[in-house]
Amino acid sequence: MIPLNFATAGEENIIKKVGGSPEVKQHLENLGFVAGGTVTVISSIGGNVIVNVKESRVAISENLASKVMI
Repeated sequence: MIPLNFATAGEENIIKKVGGSPEVKQHLENLGFVAGGTVTVISSIGGNVIVNVKESRVAISENLASKVMI
């Protein structure tokens, strides 16, 4: 398992675990980051990550990306 911010761009990954405090975990789940779901990194610029998750494009900070394990 590695954090999402270390994923290769363009590669589809399965989300294994979503960590962090209950508030952070809930926020990520509301964005579509749930265990068993798929996520594809589109690009990573300055630590921030743009991903496709649940057929939506979402930008998250490096800190939040490190809470999503793939």
